[in-house]
Amino acid sequence: MTTQELIAVRRAEPWRETLRQTKKNKERTDISRVRMNELNADYRSGNHEEVNLGLTADQAMQEAQRCLDCPNPTCMSGCPVSINIPTFIKYIEAGDFLKAAQTLKETSSLPAVCGRVCPQEKQCEAQCVHLKMKKEPVAIGYLERFAADYERESGQASIPEMMPANGIRIAVVGSGPAGLSFAGDMAKRGYEVTVFEALHEIGGVLKYGIPEFRLPNRIVEFEIDGLRRMGVHFITNCIVGKTISYDDLHADGFKGIFVASGAGLPNFMNIPGENLIGVMSSNEYLTRVNLMHAASEDSDTPVLQGKRVAVIGGGNTAMDSVRTARRLGASRAMIVYRRSEEEMPARLEEVKHAKEEGIEFLTLHNPIEYLGDENGRVKQMRLQKMELGEPDASGRRRPVAIEGAVETIEVDEVIVSVGVSPNPLIPRAFGGLEISSKGTIIVHEDDMRSSLPDVYAGGDIVRGGATVILAMGDGRRAADAMDRKLQAPGTSINAPTNT
Repeated sequence: MTTQELIAVRRAEPWRETLRQTKKNKERTDISRVRMNELNADYRSGNHEEVNLGLTADQAMQEAQRCLDCPNPTCMSGCPVSINIPTFIKYIEAGDFLKAAQTLKETSSLPAVCGRVCPQEKQCEAQCVHLKMKKEPVAIGYLERFAADYERESGQASIPEMMPANGIRIAVVGSGPAGLSFAGDMAKRGYEVTVFEALHEIGGVLKYGIPEFRLPNRIVEFEIDGLRRMGVHFITNCIVGKTISYDDLHADGFKGIFVASGAGLPNFMNIPGENLIGVMSSNEYLTRVNLMHAASEDSDTPVLQGKRVAVIGGGNTAMDSVRTARRLGASRAMIVYRRSEEEMPARLEEVKHAKEEGIEFLTLHNPIEYLGDENGRVKQMRLQKMELGEPDASGRRRPVAIEGAVETIEVDEVIVSVGVSPNPLIPRAFGGLEISSKGTIIVHEDDMRSSLPDVYAGGDIVRGGATVILAMGDGRRAADAMDRKLQAPGTSINAPTNT
């Protein structure tokens, strides 16, 4: 059954038809969008508790009533993992929250994660029919989180329907969102899946890159436990390409490999002073705080906790870094971004929360030099004031320096968050992989297959930096393609023979 056929069949179920008749569409569109319950800004900026508190059952059911149950649900076209959005929302409206969660799990391995960090405003909600009527979109992300959280807290968590085991072994390199999504989909299809993770904890960027005040580790752990219950095996402290090789995986009987090793190589701006003490990448900063507990008093490797902290960049990682700095005691925490706020790629919610927590925004500013003291520690930064010129290749207006407009600001810590490059290990270790000039693995866009017949890839190692949900979409697409290839009569995806 195709997706469109499934949508039609489910929409025609008697309970759905009855539910639609309980309210006219005009009544549904007149209902105001629910507002997320949040911790007070003054309170939360001094701790790492989750900021968003979720919806109550009453709030969720009211918001679900806003969904018009469209015969052609455009919201689904904006979802990279193809969640059956109207079905799970209508289950919420009907009060069957466990069925809503089960619907989410049909296509998403990480619903509680996505409900928290997915940029719904740019994806599913951006395609909501309410927008055509000049109304706010249905809060799909809030409802996804509600359903996933309800199931977890109910103690009745389910696993998706599983196909019989087929005995075929599949390897996954990396346990971030792309790897976990792929692993879940392959396990559902009956494959024996093993995930190899270089670090000591499973979760990849979900653990080391996203702070607990936005995505608590317990949520990630619960989602991973669900994959374990589905039969997925996890091996930590194992670097594919070093600890074990491409040939080792074949010798161990793995018939397919999905590479999701991420983009953990931070970019810098190559300006004077970047080697000063107190200047670091957001990758290092967040990994040390989130994964290594470097902010703890008894940490063996404590992180610098500056009082005047500047974070360079305007994405979600920059917002996570500056909000973390605030929580670690910064009296002045600043975002320095070369474009205007309107061009910032960060989620609107992230920007909102940052402002509420007292973060300063120095937009249309770009660092050109860091100055140090006699001990080699950063003490100042020189900022070039900018203005917006003509649009560049990204479609955003290009920042142009204003001649002679330079100011100097006192800082004692700088966190650089201007993008990342792919992890080079796998591209170097897997001979025969076709690699782009930026170091990403080149894949066929329709099936995520690389130049090696048994190697598929997705997430940041392909995209060079993307959202959690786009990485998950890559994992799902790769799983579908690898399964079709392995199950096709008379075909295989055997590795090339070394001579």
